[in-house]
Amino acid sequence: MKEVEIKSILEVYDDFDELPGDIQDLMKKSMEIRDKAYAPYSDFFVGAALLLENKEIVLGNNQENACYPSGLCAERTALYYAGANFPDVPIIRMALSAKSLKYQLLTPTPPCGACRQAIAEYEVKQKKPIEIYFMGETGKVVKSCSLSNILPLIFDNSYL
Repeated sequence: MKEVEIKSILEVYDDFDELPGDIQDLMKKSMEIRDKAYAPYSDFFVGAALLLENKEIVLGNNQENACYPSGLCAERTALYYAGANFPDVPIIRMALSAKSLKYQLLTPTPPCGACRQAIAEYEVKQKKPIEIYFMGETGKVVKSCSLSNILPLIFDNSYL
């Protein structure tokens, strides 16, 4: 038996104002769409803004359903829209923001496991990493240069 260490490198910005201007613009779009989410059960709102290689920006927010598994997260809403409408255009980066109506969310909120798997599919498909920026309502912003930093052992089509 041997032990294997897996290391992730993330960049952490102390606040929104430290971000480069183009990233601030993308994050603002994620905040705007976040506030339009349909989240009557959790009161947890998430917005996603994707920058595509052709300069298109695709937005998505979480859509809840009384039958919980039927809802969809913001990240997958945006990814699947991009995949349906721009199937051959790589995704360069995504900005994610989350907020709760129950408390002030200051912790950077990464994609859930199902969304990480969906992002992995698109990274594998396009053969390029997707930069991921994520934050709560305010406060620190985390950047991952690739999904592999936050999901290092992906399941992809090589196993099928």
